[in-house]
Amino acid sequence: MQFTSFTRKSAGFMGAVALTALVAGAGISGFTAQNSVIAEPLRLEQPVQMPSFADVVERVSPAVVSVRVEITAAEARPAQTPRGGPDQRGGPGQQFGMPDLDPDHPLYEFFRRFEEFGFGPGPRGQQPAPQPPPRRASQGSGFFISGDGYVVTNHHVVRDAKTVEVMLDDGSTFAAEVVGNDPRTDLALLKIDAPDEDFPYVELAGERSRIGDWVVAIGNPFGLGGTVTAGIISAEARDIGAGPYDEFLQIDAPINRGNSGGPTFNLAGEVVGVNTAIFSPSGGNVGIAFAIPAHVTNDVVTALMEQGEVIRGYLGVQIQPVTEDIAEAMGRDDTQGALVAQPQPDSPADEAGLEAGDIILSVDGERIADHRALSRRIADIDPGTTITLEIVRRGDVREISVEIGRLSDA
Repeated sequence: MQFTSFTRKSAGFMGAVALTALVAGAGISGFTAQNSVIAEPLRLEQPVQMPSFADVVERVSPAVVSVRVEITAAEARPAQTPRGGPDQRGGPGQQFGMPDLDPDHPLYEFFRRFEEFGFGPGPRGQQPAPQPPPRRASQGSGFFISGDGYVVTNHHVVRDAKTVEVMLDDGSTFAAEVVGNDPRTDLALLKIDAPDEDFPYVELAGERSRIGDWVVAIGNPFGLGGTVTAGIISAEARDIGAGPYDEFLQIDAPINRGNSGGPTFNLAGEVVGVNTAIFSPSGGNVGIAFAIPAHVTNDVVTALMEQGEVIRGYLGVQIQPVTEDIAEAMGRDDTQGALVAQPQPDSPADEAGLEAGDIILSVDGERIADHRALSRRIADIDPGTTITLEIVRRGDVREISVEIGRLSDA
């Protein structure tokens, strides 16, 4: 009976609570309808659709290859290398780097017997035969740019290569030759000699990409085989200190070892960059990767295909940025241009009369933003061409004519 009574009381209590909540709810509902200034909740009429990269990947993957390289690690050398020339006094050991001792030294007899008992080049001991140099293999990525077998990859992937092998998406392999390479941009061009084959290939993008564009990277990270990653272009025209012509795209698509030389595509299936470097304290991906942009790749690959090398113009000056302090000291209100630190002796700049302290403002009327822009602009000019430089010298703006030379490989 007590339990029944408790149940009834509980039910009555819960009913009272429910009634109170109902009254309170009615009050809140009335407040919202009368006082809210937002008629409808904030939302999108059409949900955002994330892009799928499947169509792009399916279309372009057959043109992406794995590049396998065998490299000779060192030249052939004797197993033991002398530190000096033969012992001029006929004593032992100089050929093996042993101490050059006088005959009356306490250890002289020890080393003489060391040789006598067959451990040196004496009657019983002979110099070991030269051993073949060790070989090592490395892997990278690449992609076809023509149906007749031209493949683009990184210079550092095939540097010092003895043999190069290209593996296609379907697992077939072909031997390849290095047509040419360009260490300054870290690009190389390979060629497969297979006249009966019609290889799938991709094109370089004609228009420059924008920061924020989606990109897809395909390559061979860690030798795993064809792998796809995606991200966006994070920045452009990055200078990472790799060379005088740095103009990298920065992307956040995961790039790792083995991706070098592989392509980065836009959503139209065009190559916007060639993966070449990453920034990483650990050696693995941290979301900062760098790719050689398509317009740079196109110029270099065209030159390698036509000439087997890249010919660049040469001015012959050491240059540096125009800092705010330098601009102020020279009476200028901007930091545009490149400061001549020193002309090289007997260079085109020296012969034309450029001096240390000159600021180069333009080349043939084209304004120069900074010292790296000047390097790229001069490199694009054919050797033997006469150009007009606009310079600032001791506060005066003047023009000077220079005949561009050819940049050597040194």
